Amino acid sequence: MELPLYLSVNEFKNRYYDHLEKWFEEYRNTSETDYLKALAKMYTPYLYYNFANDRLQADATIQIKECSFPYYDKIGLSFCTSCENGKSSKSTKSMNPIFEWKTISMMEYAQHILDKINMHIQTNKARADQNILSFINDPDIITSRNGAEYCVNYDQHQLTLPFLKAYLPVYGQTVDISVYRDFLFSVVEIAEFIDKKLKEVHAFENTIYTKLKSDAKFRVQMSHHFLTICN
Repeated sequence: MELPLYLSVNEFKNRYYDHLEKWFEEYRNTSETDYLKALAKMYTPYLYYNFANDRLQADATIQIKECSFPYYDKIGLSFCTSCENGKSSKSTKSMNPIFEWKTISMMEYAQHILDKINMHIQTNKARADQNILSFINDPDIITSRNGAEYCVNYDQHQLTLPFLKAYLPVYGQTVDISVYRDFLFSVVEIAEFIDKKLKEVHAFENTIYTKLKSDAKFRVQMSHHFLTICN
């Protein structure tokens, strides 16, 4: 069963028991704890543990490669030392890009994917019954490159699909910043609701708070260990 990701805490709470009922219909030998663990796994990537406040906070970001291609840019050919008669023996796709890692918001990532899809629709004159979501996971579109831009990793992209399905417009050129802001406010409340339910069934070790706090402590310990070795 594919659980939908909700961008609004009110919508999440209103549909909680509807999806729980469907969960039991599909997975008869499971419990509400299993359902809650699946929800926790879905929302955890958009949160982090804040040591200073001892609480969860929103962190809807993604690491992505920002690529540039030797001798090429978005406009066309530029200072190509390996070209003959203005033509290169290699295509842009076949060239190995130079890249650096960059952290961007999920809103920026969603807009990047939306731009790719709209470019494909305009170029290929897609059928009227095909909308943005019809192409959301097409590897040829998602991983396509046009000069210097973000290089999307298809495996990593799979993890963003629940968010993109909830956030991308069915038709249109731009994402809605107000919906994204609502998500940033809502995701912490959603996590707190899930954790409260997990505590009610005595599954404290599965709460989002416990997992992210443990992960944060581990990173700090590893950092201290690394500095000790260096010194």
